[in-house]
Amino acid sequence: MWRVETVFRAIADPTRRALLDALFDQDGQTLVSLTARHDMTRIAVAKHLRLLEEAGLVVSRRRGREKLHFLNTVPIRLVHDRWVSKYAERWTAGLVGLKNELEQPMEKVFEIYIRTSPERLWEAITDPAIRAKYQFGAGIESDWTPGSLYTLKPPGVESPLAEGENLVVEPPRRLVQTMNTLWSEEAERAGTSRVTWDIEPVGDSCRLTVTHDQLSDTAPEELYGGWPMILSGLKTWLETGETLTTPGSLMYGEQ
Repeated sequence: MWRVETVFRAIADPTRRALLDALFDQDGQTLVSLTARHDMTRIAVAKHLRLLEEAGLVVSRRRGREKLHFLNTVPIRLVHDRWVSKYAERWTAGLVGLKNELEQPMEKVFEIYIRTSPERLWEAITDPAIRAKYQFGAGIESDWTPGSLYTLKPPGVESPLAEGENLVVEPPRRLVQTMNTLWSEEAERAGTSRVTWDIEPVGDSCRLTVTHDQLSDTAPEELYGGWPMILSGLKTWLETGETLTTPGSLMYGEQ
């Protein structure tokens, strides 16, 4: 389980920062492609990647015979919330942006550890009142059966921010959903993407991995750029009962 100190140690090394920059430019790379960018052996790059994984800054996933590495921005978001926002709050919006232009559908992977039980975490994801505390003030409505529909919208608003179908519903471990974003014309034009919530118990905590994939290569950043704020708010609420004062928690709740 990563901590702030581990994140700071990981990004203190210029080579590891360069690897993060490479994944920022093109997410989901293999060890071979990352090694090609540096004058280092594959073993040396693998060691740096292992340290980044231990810090939670990189998440790896198997795709057939390949092992792909993805940038996980959640730890950086948490460091920002703890150490940066109170000194430079007006810069927050500019610091959370991530944009990735690929020639194939995009996939974004976010991972976070939360001190809670799988059942409590599942409730926080599926309960309308709890969801509104960390996702832009918007609650989620569904009967949570495979093939059922869901809507995500703030109270008192007729049109949902997003809607879709629940493809896989396996409480309290896995939820797979399609997502159609409706909050802007640009987001709506992006079409249907997919969001997978995987919950894994780790000691007295849970590892939550959110994979947002099937994104078109022209998908606007607003579709996936808010996940670090959302997951930071989820972690804060479950562990402290408090609501983060970030747009991810309060954007619609303040209205």
